[in-house]
This record gives sequence, structure tokens and C-alpha cells, in this order.
Amino acid sequence: MTKSERKRGNKKSKDQQRFTSDTSKSRKFKEPSKSSSFLDKMRARLSGGHFRMINEKLYTCTGKEALNYFQEEPSLFDLYHAGYKMQMSNWPEQPVNVIIGWLKKKSPSLVIADFGCGDALIAKSVENKVYSLDLVSNDPNIIACDMSNTSLVSSSVDVAVFCLSLMGTNYQSYIEEANRVLKSGGWLLIAEVKSRFDPNTGGADPEKFSNAISELGFKFVKKDFSNKMFILFYFTKKFPYVCRISKILKGKKLNGLRLNLVCISVVDTKRAFFLVDH
Repeated sequence: MTKSERKRGNKKSKDQQRFTSDTSKSRKFKEPSKSSSFLDKMRARLSGGHFRMINEKLYTCTGKEALNYFQEEPSLFDLYHAGYKMQMSNWPEQPVNVIIGWLKKKSPSLVIADFGCGDALIAKSVENKVYSLDLVSNDPNIIACDMSNTSLVSSSVDVAVFCLSLMGTNYQSYIEEANRVLKSGGWLLIAEVKSRFDPNTGGADPEKFSNAISELGFKFVKKDFSNKMFILFYFTKKFPYVCRISKILKGKKLNGLRLNLVCISVVDTKRAFFLVDH
């Protein structure tokens, strides 16, 4: 073998080694990608498991207990909302977007209270003044509070929203708080997972639920079952009833007894102007 042939052979051998080295490097580079994909899937499963665990906790404790729970461990709140977003990504339509669409058809002057706002998507999507309320706040625009006892002024809100947030054993107190802050005639919108309202699987009866909300000072308007994943209820706050003196009978006698009779009518203040005193 000549000297030049040996040089070419050595060069070819070096090229082969370089190719082998590059190939092994590329293999090493690809392998973490598969591992990373697997880890991502595992993290997603763990996140989903944590979400379900925390979700169950929120449905079986009071609002005050939930507030203390997240205040003691704020990271759990972030974990919960990460799982919530992952769950919502699988839904063909999200209830918050339906509510936002409904609000955009109303006057931008309406004041909104978003109970359990999450990342405050409603406030970010409409022109209205929105009070965003939740158990924990990492955003200066979100008010951290027990939603059964907010700092909002009575009769200061036109629309109260509970979007997948009517949770806890004392959810009735949330509705009572919504009634307190709503103006007479104001709207109450409640979006909930459809499976919670299937009596065949242990869920609540939609009619009984509507009646229960109505007994807390609301008038049922309609419910929307059109979506596969959630149900949407619409209520308005009832106008207060007042006693109105409609007739006074003074000095009338019955079997020799002098009577002072006052006839009182209980009227809806929305229609009080139709009342004519006699």
C-alpha cells in the first residue's frame, strides 16, 4: 500500500469515527426527547389527580375552610387551577365563553361580580366594571375573600356570576351573598357541570335546584341544557315586597263598638306605581 493510499484510508477511518460519534450524539439527543415526553405525560396525570383531589375537597368543605386551606398552602391553589385549565382544554365549549358572549350583548354600564373568577377571564374580556373574587389572589385585580362574606356594597351589582364555582357545603350562603350585593332585578348566572344535575347518577334535580335558588330571593328565568358538558341557569333578583296602606276606616261602629281598621296591601315595588289608594 502506497503512502497516499494509507493517508486516504486514515482519513476515511477518521470520517467514519466522526460519523459514528455524531450519530451516537444524535441518538443521545433524541433519547431525552422521548423521556421528556413520558415525563410530561406523567406530570399531566399527577396534575389531573391532584386537581380531582382538591376539587373533591372544595365540594365537601365550607367556604371558610377552603379559604384557610389555600391560605395555609397557596401553591395548592396554583396546582388546582393548572389542573382546571387542563380539564377545560378537553371541553368543546367552555361556559365562561358563553357567559362572556351573553354579557357582551348587554350594556357595558352593568357592574359584574365574578364569584370564583379563577384567572379573571371575564374581566379581561368585557368593557364592564368587574369585581373578580376568589379564594386566593396572585393578581392585584382579584379580590381574595370568603365568597360568602365579600367586601362589596349591598345592592351595587347588576350581574353575579358563578361559573363552575358554586362549591362547598355552604353554597347557599354564596347565593345569599350574591342576593345582598345585587340590585333588585339584577341577574344571577350559574354554570355547573352537567353531571351534577343528573338524578339518575346521584346528581341534583334541576327543578328542585331552581326552586331552592328561587326561595333565596330569586326568580327563575331559564336554563340552558344545550351544551354537552355543562348547564347554565339564569335568574333575576326579586324586587322587594312592601306593605302599603290602601284604606283607613276610622270611627266605624259595629254592634256599638268603635273600630279603626287599616287595610294593608302587600305589593311588589316594581309594580307599586299601579296601586291606587282609595
